[in-house]
Amino acid sequence: MASGERRAGARPSETILAGDVGGTKTNLGLFAPGTPPRLVRLETLSSRVFATFEEMLTAFLQDRGARVAAAAFGIAGPVRNGVADPTNLAWIVDAERLARRLGIRAVALLNDLEATAWGLEALGPDDVAVLLPGAPGASGNQAIIAAGTGLGEATLLREGGRPRPVASEAGHADFAPHTDLEIDLLRWLRARYGRASWERVLSGPGLVDVYGFLRDTGGGAEPSWLTEALATADPAAAITRAALEGRSETCARALDVFAGAYGAEAGNLALRSLATGGVFLGGGIAPKILAALRGEPFRRGFLEKGRLSTIVEATPVKVILDEKAALVGAACRAAEDLA
Repeated sequence: MASGERRAGARPSETILAGDVGGTKTNLGLFAPGTPPRLVRLETLSSRVFATFEEMLTAFLQDRGARVAAAAFGIAGPVRNGVADPTNLAWIVDAERLARRLGIRAVALLNDLEATAWGLEALGPDDVAVLLPGAPGASGNQAIIAAGTGLGEATLLREGGRPRPVASEAGHADFAPHTDLEIDLLRWLRARYGRASWERVLSGPGLVDVYGFLRDTGGGAEPSWLTEALATADPAAAITRAALEGRSETCARALDVFAGAYGAEAGNLALRSLATGGVFLGGGIAPKILAALRGEPFRRGFLEKGRLSTIVEATPVKVILDEKAALVGAACRAAEDLA
């Protein structure tokens, strides 16, 4: 739905307020209750324009004529004791203060991947792309891994048929190489940063570092057009474009290494979570590199799990294509407070 578009039928007395808060942009939406909640208004705001999240909410809600009955926000960063500290913003978001501001009993603050997990059940067939089909009728726990500006992971457990998302900061766990080349990459990253997490590889900046490692350890001379693109545009996007267009062998190798690592950690997450109901790839990168993710490096990384390979072989793997998944998930969580 385009920003600002309205849909009829929402009752102001039952409006749900939801948000997907990122370091660069924030999606805010008003929803009418339902299963799943129905989006009534969507607006995308530049996060860094506002000094506080409360200031952003004030700008969004002014002149809306909506009385918020429940609210939840997915935030890119850790949430502890009802307080969120967004990783890439100079904000502190406090659930109790927001509830007083909105005049409601409580506000739910969620890690952004936890919010996406709440939205998995709202995804339709056109909202995902299948990478690996898994076993027919696969069911059980599900998991999400999302590479973008950083790396997030979450699990969706089932209790009595009800979804119970579990947040994590597993993207900051130690990077575990699974090939000789990745062992060399680990050494390169440790020399550069002192420590290497999965996020140092599986993120936009991580792809740039994978390319830098390959270039510095035998990738040959970098062509001038690529040097200019790396300096003047988003370097991760430039590397991806050069790889997919077949213009740079080193960029293509970097994307293969990235896809292989993505598959390996997605498979690790499947085992950690016993995610027999499926692993979902979220974030901004996966939809842009579908061609690479459908290749052998991702498949091999995901499936090669030794004695437990049969578990991951039966696990479906899908890419989330709906950019509003975290926003809808936050609305689904808020709707729980109306039950």
